[in-house]
Amino acid sequence: MFRILTSLLLATTLGFSITPVEIARNFKKKLVSIESLQSQFEHAYYSNSLAEPLKEKGIFTFKKPDRMRWEYTDPEKKTYVYQAGTILEYVPEENQLVRSAIEKEQAESDILGLFLGKVEFEERYQIEESPFPSDDPSAWQIKLTPHEEGEQSYILLEINRTSWLLQKVVLIDWAGNKQEFRFSRTRINPGLPADAFEIKVPPDCEIIDRTTPIKKKDGSDAGGGGL
Repeated sequence: MFRILTSLLLATTLGFSITPVEIARNFKKKLVSIESLQSQFEHAYYSNSLAEPLKEKGIFTFKKPDRMRWEYTDPEKKTYVYQAGTILEYVPEENQLVRSAIEKEQAESDILGLFLGKVEFEERYQIEESPFPSDDPSAWQIKLTPHEEGEQSYILLEINRTSWLLQKVVLIDWAGNKQEFRFSRTRINPGLPADAFEIKVPPDCEIIDRTTPIKKKDGSDAGGGGL
């Protein structure tokens, strides 16, 4: 409790030498300038229906223009790869790979859009100062509240004051559920192997393709299935 109160006090004392909108602009400029990155991450999911939060960790890899890999290593091994509107999900324990389509609006509305650099902060969100508990009281912290109703009620961003890299993102949905991602040991423009965004599966792996559009009764395209 003392640590949390100290962090909040320091954040308030340091204040914002630039506005929250300027922080969002500088953060996007940083993302736009990056060709690729790799980072360790911790992912926690909090829900009123869960007695304890679900916590996972792994390695995140990103490369422009639109390739992203989430390699979960603990407690369960699983891999998500995003590229050009398609997500691949592979869970070794189930020996199953699922290929799904993701709509453009969804890809640009949450953490995918943040790294893809496609989020227009000022058009999409109300941007304001919003200090929250942190291990780095000197970091920039802002709150993004969507102008239009969507999956997220609001998003909290924690950005390193020196590098302008994302340290933490918290997504709160309309039901009050929370997802928190923490990033550390981030490497900018690392040398990535040619197969960094490929998923190697055994010959007997079950492949489920959900990218085929679902047709409505009138024959129009209803879009691809989700994960």
